[in-house]
This record gives sequence, structure tokens and C-alpha cells, in this order.
Amino acid sequence: MPETLTKFSLYNDFSRLPDWVPDAARHYVVHTRDGVSIRGVAKQAGCAASTILRQIRKLENRRDDALLDEALEALTVPPSDTEPQDVIHMSEHPRSLQKTQSELIEREARRILRRLCEKDAILAVSAKMEKAVVLRSADDTPRRIAVVDRNIAQAFVLKDWIRRFRDGKVAQYEITHAGRAALKRFLAEDAQRKTGAASEELSAFGEQHREWGHREIAGDEPGEAARRRMRYNLAESPLSQLARRRDKTGTRFLSDDMVRAGERLREDFELAQMGPKVTQNWEKFLTGGARGGARSDFCGGSSNARERVSAALEALGPGLADVAFRCCCFLEGLEAAEKRLGWSARSGKIVLRIALDRLAQHYQEVHAKGGGRIG
Repeated sequence: MPETLTKFSLYNDFSRLPDWVPDAARHYVVHTRDGVSIRGVAKQAGCAASTILRQIRKLENRRDDALLDEALEALTVPPSDTEPQDVIHMSEHPRSLQKTQSELIEREARRILRRLCEKDAILAVSAKMEKAVVLRSADDTPRRIAVVDRNIAQAFVLKDWIRRFRDGKVAQYEITHAGRAALKRFLAEDAQRKTGAASEELSAFGEQHREWGHREIAGDEPGEAARRRMRYNLAESPLSQLARRRDKTGTRFLSDDMVRAGERLREDFELAQMGPKVTQNWEKFLTGGARGGARSDFCGGSSNARERVSAALEALGPGLADVAFRCCCFLEGLEAAEKRLGWSARSGKIVLRIALDRLAQHYQEVHAKGGGRIG
């Protein structure tokens, strides 16, 4: 008989919920099942009450998803007195059972999430199906490529590894960004074990945030034969992540000119920092009257690159220069930049696109089409 997660193994008090249950679901259970106030949950979790409220509302609004509703129901409804006697309770063997559940979910995740990363692959499940199936369209004909237990699929939804994108008698799910990141972490852990490398958790968790790509760069010798292929991290910069986003019509969020302008600003910034000693206070570039005085603190580096960075920031002006400098040069994420600048959530990407558009115009006016050479 294949290993499965039972409904009763999910239920217990907050401190003994399985380790794989996300914090948001734990907070939801304590509030809805045990009646603990939101402020009480926040005090126990060590976070703001507004954070707990958002988590609870988000899960409550998603309960029209059958898999998520079943998972939450298993967590929030106590077992009846007439339950089978052979069911293993969390209170009897909490550590061993939690480890078994976590290992089972991660083992199935390696198999199912990898399948969902394939082109045109979806996970389908209906109310009458005991298992969920992964389907892939080939010549407009869906073909089954994997099968997973329904309760494992429930755990995937609860952990936000998959999300429903089409409802109906047969609901369809696709892998999320969090699911891709989890798969990368699992594969990195497997690679470490196979190669006998030092088991550093930070490297495995760091790998889930990397997206590797390749680009061709010019070699030392002229000619196409001198070009070589270089591997680089696509997720290194917030700009590269935004560049891969598309709207509903398939149009890219950032144009090629915008991306090149942001990369040009970063390259100038890196050149300006080269030297045996860098004491430049770049934060002064973000304050209007102090930009000129900042240059006296600089030792080493390219003075031309420093002038180009200063001219670009002056062309953008306050606000636009702030977000462009932090995201392109400091490589700050948009959420961190919004919080630091005191902006509302999800407003940074719009302002950044405006800044990059104006930055591209600046480089075109100064260096003509193509932006000129770096250095």
C-alpha cells in the first residue's frame, strides 16, 4: 500500500502541527479552530496583527479551491470519537511521523513539480477523483504523465507550490514561482548528496533563487570565433526579473532599450567603484544638494564612469533616480526599495519602468543610438 497522509494525522494543537505546514496555515488554524484572537496569534507568532489578518483573509478567500478547502478542513476539524483505532496520532509519535510526512511530500514534490515544469503540463483533479493526475497536451490530445495522491496535492496547494488557474468539474492547476523555487532547492540538495559536497543549507536555499542562463561575450581576439558562452544568473538583478514578465497580450513589461539602459547604469556604477580604495558615499547621490560634494570622498575608480552616473541621475531627477539607482546599482528588490522610499506596495515597478524609459532617452541623446561604448 502506498504511503499517504491521513486526515487525522494533520490535526493537533498549534505546537504539534506537522513541520511542513506553512506558518500562515498554522495561524489560520489557531484562530478559526481554537478561537484565539488575531492579536493573540500575532503575539504568539511574534509579528504584527495586520500580518496575521492578511494571512487569514487570504486563506479564507481561497477556500473555493477544493484542494485547499479540504486541507484546511483536515487541519481545523477535530477528529471524531469514533475514529479508527489504528490511526497514528501526532501526540503518540510526533517527531517520527512529522519526519515521515515531510519526506513523503518532498519526495513526491521532486517527481510531480518536475513534471509540471514541462511545457503545457497541468495538474487536474475533480471531486470524484481519489488521485490527481498530471496531463500534458501532445497534438491537442492530453496525455497522462504522472499520478499523485489527492492529499499530497492538498499539501502542494497549502504550501503554495501549485495554484488553480481554471475551475470547473475538473479543476486545473499549474506550478507557481514558489513551486519552482522549492524544486530548485530539492535538486540542489540531491546534487550535493551525489557529489559528496559539504552539506551547506545556505547553498541549497540560495540555489532556489537563481535562474541560470547563457549569453555570448566577445573574447580577446576579433572575429565571431573568439566569442564564448558565459553562464550567468538571470535573477541576480530585479531588472532582469522584470524583463522576463509579460502582460496578458504577451507584451514584455520592459523593452530591450530599457533593459540596456539599466545595465548601462549598473556597468558605469561598477566601473566608478574600481580602485584600490573606495570610500565613495553613493547615498549622497540620492540627496539633491550633496551629489557634488560626494565626489571628494572617492579614491580610485573611473572618473568618466563617475561623471556618467552623476549625469544620468541628474537627468532622471528625484524619485526616478532613487528607484533606478537602488534597483539597477544596489540590486535592491522592488519591495525593499518601496519600503525604504515609503511608497505604496506594487508601485515601484511602474515607477521603475518610467525611470528606465527616461534613462534610455538620456543615453540616446548623449551617445546616440546604441548608447556608446562603456569605459
